[in-house]
Amino acid sequence: MNYDDVMKLALERGFYFPSCEIYGDAHAGFWEYGPAGVGLKNNYLELWRRELVRRDDMLEIDGSQIMSQSVFEASGHLSSFADPIIKCKECKSTFRVDKLISEKTKIEIPESADLLDFDKAISENNLKCPNCKGGFEAARKFNMMFKVGIGPDGEPAYLRPETCQSIFVDFPRLYKTMRGKLPFGVAQIGKSFRNEISPRQSLLRLREFYQAEIEVFCNPNKLNDVEKFSDVQDTVIRVQLDELKEMSCKEAVESDIIPNKFVAYYLGILAEFYEKTGIDMSRSRFRKLGEKEKAFYAEIAFDFEVETTIGWLELVACNYRSDYDLGGHAKKSKEKFEVMDDDEKVLPHVFEISMGIDRSLYSILEHCLRDDKENDRIVLSLKPYLAPIQVGVLSLVKKDGLKEKTDDIYQAIKRKYDSFLDHSGAIGRRYRRLDEVGTPFAITIDHQTLQDDTVTLRDRDSMEQNRIKVSEIDSVLYKKTAFP
Repeated sequence: MNYDDVMKLALERGFYFPSCEIYGDAHAGFWEYGPAGVGLKNNYLELWRRELVRRDDMLEIDGSQIMSQSVFEASGHLSSFADPIIKCKECKSTFRVDKLISEKTKIEIPESADLLDFDKAISENNLKCPNCKGGFEAARKFNMMFKVGIGPDGEPAYLRPETCQSIFVDFPRLYKTMRGKLPFGVAQIGKSFRNEISPRQSLLRLREFYQAEIEVFCNPNKLNDVEKFSDVQDTVIRVQLDELKEMSCKEAVESDIIPNKFVAYYLGILAEFYEKTGIDMSRSRFRKLGEKEKAFYAEIAFDFEVETTIGWLELVACNYRSDYDLGGHAKKSKEKFEVMDDDEKVLPHVFEISMGIDRSLYSILEHCLRDDKENDRIVLSLKPYLAPIQVGVLSLVKKDGLKEKTDDIYQAIKRKYDSFLDHSGAIGRRYRRLDEVGTPFAITIDHQTLQDDTVTLRDRDSMEQNRIKVSEIDSVLYKKTAFP
């Protein structure tokens, strides 16, 4: 199944859709989650908390989306957070130049490359404006920050372009009040905002998007002193350097493909997390970024990417940010960011796991969506613990007391499981609607239910049906839908 199939599913089954779509002046790059999308997103984030945040005893905060100008002066975003653009001399259309070159020539130039590199590629390949065939002005940088005015005088502030800056500026208070000890992990889920030049392909490039970020503060002198590394040393990851290699985390460290056990540990637990989301890990990779590809704050960078029908998608940026952030905020604010680690006073370094939630959800949908031609159905084979509807509760017919019995069973389980009640239509069509939205189980109440108090439990993937007692529904569903 491809991007268009996922888009059709999203619109027809309430996963996501364009914001303000009834108006002609609605801006691109803003999308809204429907009921099915919210259910999937909430379950995904609960898995993230279980497998990453709670696993490592991290703290979670919820910071402000609007932050002062000083924050982004210290972070470098006001001077460095920019994309390369190019404008047509004739029709004045603006394009992101690295994407334009890639689409027209298949030449990949990193977005952080020198502007002259883009101008040279435009000239050598005689590229013209796709809209009017006009020539281009020289490439330039466009800062993607959203500026806002605070109060009646419009004091300048900015919508955050990433959620992590509040973690950095809050670090001294968090470390003190929570009795911190290195390594010290802080997590945050929230929206970030980037004024993308040409947002497109629904959830894949947005101006308003969800991130789940983890910042782990560490002692730079102890990056190979990681007791927990034994938990993931045998975890297999796929690393892309000049070529793609599949190896254990231990082998990656011993061969210097990953620089230390600290970084390898977090890549390992991230890989274990995505395996539990239903992503096909044979179509994933940790791609090590070159010097011109890395973000301006990154010393070492790996992107976790997943292959889809529209190419490789970056889902997570894994950046060793050294002391760039804490050092910058300490210098700008004049506050103290050093901490004691045993008897050593250190300015902590930071390793970041910056996850794009929207792209991750798209990738899960594409990897789990299949066309079961043999049984004439579309199936979204989500993991049961991620499914927005875990169980459909169906009456075979609405008469002979079956509706009332079905309603009773639904009322008994709906507060514990994400459930859907359906009395209308042929039972086969109802099963297929549930299959398409990813519902792993369906309970059907029929005439036999009134005789022996049993129901039919149907499995989405195998289509097998078994009779179970009404009294067993809760225990059976708990075992089948519980988080791993």
